[in-house]
Formats: sequence, C-alpha cells, structure tokens
Amino acid sequence: MASGDNKRAITVGIFLSLGLVIFILGVFTLGGQQKSFEKNIHISAVFDDVSGLKKGNDVWFSGVKVGTISSIKFVGISQVDVKMRIDESTQQYIHRNSGVKISSDGFIGNKIIVIDGGSPQAPVVQEGDVLQAEKLTSTDDIIKTLQQNNQNLLAITTDFKLLSHKILQGKGTVGTLLADSLMGEQLRKSMTNLQAATSSAAHLAVELDRFSNKMNTKGGFADKLLTDTATFNRIKGAVTQLQVAANNASVLTENLNKASNKLNSTDNAIGVLLNDPKGAVQVQTTLNNLQQSSVKLNEDLEAAQHNFLLKGFFKSKEKAKQDSIKAANKK
Repeated sequence: MASGDNKRAITVGIFLSLGLVIFILGVFTLGGQQKSFEKNIHISAVFDDVSGLKKGNDVWFSGVKVGTISSIKFVGISQVDVKMRIDESTQQYIHRNSGVKISSDGFIGNKIIVIDGGSPQAPVVQEGDVLQAEKLTSTDDIIKTLQQNNQNLLAITTDFKLLSHKILQGKGTVGTLLADSLMGEQLRKSMTNLQAATSSAAHLAVELDRFSNKMNTKGGFADKLLTDTATFNRIKGAVTQLQVAANNASVLTENLNKASNKLNSTDNAIGVLLNDPKGAVQVQTTLNNLQQSSVKLNEDLEAAQHNFLLKGFFKSKEKAKQDSIKAANKK
C-alpha cells in the first residue's frame, strides 16, 4: 500500500514538474513575441477608423516586426487613439515625421500597423510622441469605387453595343464605309490620289530645293541680280526703256485708232471714198470726165500745131529746142 502511494506521488510530481516547465516556456515564448522582456518606448497615433485593429496586433517597420499595439481607446469625437510599444533598438530609424497607416498581414490576415521611416533630416521619435496617421481607404470606399466603375463600364458597353448595331445596319459614316462597297472603293482611290499628291509634293520640294541652291550659286544670274548693283541698275534701265517704248506704242496705237476712226467716218475725202458709195461714184465720174477732157485737149493741141497760123510758132519752138540740145552735147 505504501509503495503504491509512493508511485502515485512520484507520477503526480513528474506531471506537475512538466506542467511548470511548459508554463514557464510559454510565458517566455509569449513574452518574447510581445517583446515584454525588452526595452521599449511608447508612441501613439490617432485614427478616424481602425478597421478592426485589435490590442496585441503587430507593428511593422520596413517589413520587420518592431512592436505591438498596447492599447486602443476612444478620444475626442469618434476618434481612436492607438498606443504602440516599439523596440528601443529600432528607435534610431523612426523619425518624428514618419507616417502611420493600417494594413493587413497578407491578403486576408490580421490588421497591422505599418510605419514609414520619414525623412532623415527630422529627429528620431521619443517616448510619448504622436505620429501622423494616414487615412485608410475603407472596404466600403473600395466597393463604392468598384460600383461606380461597374456603372461606367456598363454605360460604355451599352453605348458600344448601340454603336456596333448601327454600324452593322450601315448607319453613319463608318457603317456606310463598311456596308457600301462603292464608297469603300472611292475612299481607296482617294487615298491612292492622296498618296500620289504627297509624292508629287515631295518631288516638288526636292526640285525647289535644287532650284534655290542654283539661285544661291556664286556668280550666277540670280546671284548677280540680287547682289550686283550694277547689273540691277542696268536691268532697271532696260525696264524703264521698255516702259517708255510701251507708252510710245500705246500712243501710236491710239493715233492709229483715231486714223482708222477717221477712215470709217464720212467727214473727210478718204472717208467719203471708202464709206460713201454715192460720193465714190461722183469722184469716179469726175475722174472720167477729166480724162476725157485731157484727151480732147490733146486732140485740140494737135490740131493747133497743124493750123497754118500757129504752125510757124511751133516750128520755131522745136528748132530752139534742138539747138539747145546740140549746145549741151558739145559741152
């Protein structure tokens, strides 16, 4: 009986010892995770919404766990003060202008607090400092944004559906181009003509460039015309002479026009001859009469030469004429 009690007491003692060891290890393990046995500083941040953040959640800095959340309490009007216990060894890397935001440990993990480093010019954080909290985009805001995007996407797809339906029906310019083969052919020809016109314009630009280079050639006509004042003055004088000749030609043309107008009128003898048939007939008749009179006069003179009264006179005149001719020949 006594040996059985001793065995039971030994067994109970062994289990109690194992339990005590396990308890101590658990305390040290949890204390190590919570950094309860390390030197810490306490800082805080005030949020409008902590989105399910709890006491004991982790605090991260540059992807490394540097502390835990020690308390969460309301302050002011619907604001939450979150106090954090930070490992003193990381104090030198966290500055007073650092920002604090709420994030998640993984896609669906626990909520955590993330601290950015701030600028190196600012002093490091001290015990009791309050860091600036960044506004967290809530799930409701994300859902509202997604809903708005879905509505916009639905409106776009609806408009595109109507547009594609009209295009398939041949409505509008695009629909006409797709449905009307003749217009498509015309558009193709227009593009071909446009391409040809573009090529011609490029060729023209090249030729103009060549022409301008020739004009800029030293010693050429264009260069002399633009730079040689003597050549320019000679050309200017030639142009002036051409202008004078043109003015004289204009005056001559005007005089010829006046003369032709006179010839076309009946207030002068030539105009009467050219434009008045009756006057022309009268002049012709007068000329005929003069011709007949001259013939008769010749006949009368011939008859007078044979008249016995004047015959001696004409013989003496003829003899004097012959004598003068002989005297001239002797000289």
